[in-house]
Parts: sequence; C-alpha cells; structure tokens
Amino acid sequence: MAIPLRRGIISARKLIFLKPTFRCSEISYISSSNSNQSNVISETSLFGIHHLESSNQLGLDYLKECRRGFAKGKKSKNSDNGSAAEVVDIGPSLKANTSALMEAAQVALSKELSQLRTNRASTGLVDHLLIETSSGKISLNRVCAVSVLDAQTISISPFYCFAVFAFLLALRLVRELGVANRSLTLMKPVENALRESPLGINPKVDGDRLIVPIPPMTKETMQAMCKVVAKAGEDVKLSIRRARQKAIDTIKQASSSMPKDDLKRLEKEIDEMNKKYSKSTEDMCKAKEKEINSPS
Repeated sequence: MAIPLRRGIISARKLIFLKPTFRCSEISYISSSNSNQSNVISETSLFGIHHLESSNQLGLDYLKECRRGFAKGKKSKNSDNGSAAEVVDIGPSLKANTSALMEAAQVALSKELSQLRTNRASTGLVDHLLIETSSGKISLNRVCAVSVLDAQTISISPFYCFAVFAFLLALRLVRELGVANRSLTLMKPVENALRESPLGINPKVDGDRLIVPIPPMTKETMQAMCKVVAKAGEDVKLSIRRARQKAIDTIKQASSSMPKDDLKRLEKEIDEMNKKYSKSTEDMCKAKEKEINSPS
C-alpha cells in the first residue's frame, strides 16, 4: 500500500499546482478588451485546456495506480495464506468401494447357502467337497462331472486318470493315485470323501460313476439347517453394517473439505445402499428356508 499512496500524493500535488493555470485562462478570457487579445485568449484557453486534459490524465493514472496496488495486495495475501484447498468429490469412489464390500458379502452368502442340504438334489451339495490325499486336497468339481438325475439323485463321474494326468502331475499326486494304470480312476478317493461328508449320504458305485441318493430330511434336520441359514444371514448383515460404518467414518473425515449438503446427500445414499443389501440378504435367507422346508 505504501507505493500507491506515495504515487497518489504526488498526483494530487500536480493537480493542485495546475488548477490556478486553468483559472488564469478563464480570467484572461473574460477580461480581454482588444482585438489582439483573441490570440492571447485562444493561447491561454488552449493552455488551460491542455493542462486540464493533463490533470484528468493524472487523475486516471492515480486511479490506475491505486487499483493496481490493491490488486497486488490481494495477490500477496493469497501467496501468504496459500492457495485455496480444492474440493475433492469422494462420492463416486466411496459408493463404489462400499457397494463392492456389500456385494462380496452377499456372494459369500450365496455360495454358503448353495452348499446346505435341502429335500431336493443339487450339484452345490457336493461341489465343494475335498478329496483328501497324503499329497494334498482337490476340490471334487475339478476332477468329477456332477449332474442331477432327478429330484432325489445325483450322478458323479470321476475323470479317468489320463484325462487329469497333467493336473495331478502339477499337484504332485501322481504317485499317490497310481496313474501308471490308465484304467484306474479317482473312484475310491471320491467315494470316501462323500461317505465322510456331513451330508449323511451313501454313494453307490454304478460302473464308471457314483450314484448318490439324497435321503429325505427329518424335521430336526430341517430346523437345524434353518438355524444355519439364519446365522449365515446375520453374519452377512453384520458385514454390510460394517461396510456402511466404514463409509460413514470416511464421510466424517472429509467434513472439512466438502459442503455440508454434499455430505448429507452422500450419507443418505450410503444408508439407502445399506437398506438395499440388507433387504436382499433377508430375501435370500427366506428363500433358502422355504426350499429347506418344502417337500421334495
């Protein structure tokens, strides 16, 4: 501010000094009485106008300098305080991450429910069973073809060893399963895994496949399965609520860098997402309980 004020004072002094000159031109113009005075009048008046224009120019210069000075002061203020923080919209990424967590919880629930026994046969009952050997474990659906013959029967056809030789070699199970005899299949390991499972099934060998009859469920078994479904549903809803709380905590941390209206809107969207996935979880569990309690 010191430089603009000093320039303003100098300009003001010049204005004060030039003002009498303009008045002298007016006086000489009024008091003129001879013919030769017209030249003097024109000269003095022109002289006065010239200095009037000069004074106006100086006044404009003063205003420009003052304006420039204030502009520089504002820029300096910004440079002292630092640039304004940019508002970052965390909404899209936060909603995507929260939705992914809730969706993953539901996918895990769907997989778990498919493995529970009902009064109807399904491939999901045996797909997850592991064939245990001294060298490792293999998932049944990777070495067997599983199909549903009817509402009460499952067919399991183990692959021939020459078809799974490369896979078994990678898992170092060649010696365990004795693939030197290509007529040998995984029949025995698969049969043992089915008998030892908690499903209560008794497979029967039928040529190169296993026939697995699904016995009807007792009332006690149905109730036990429904409890498992309810427990799984509560665990998933708890995971969904944790994902919601994590998102709310992130919103609170961003309260200093986002408008309040945007924060409230984002929090409302997260709550709606929580309600949506919780409702979907309840529907999945109810459908599974109905399937368990329904007759074959």
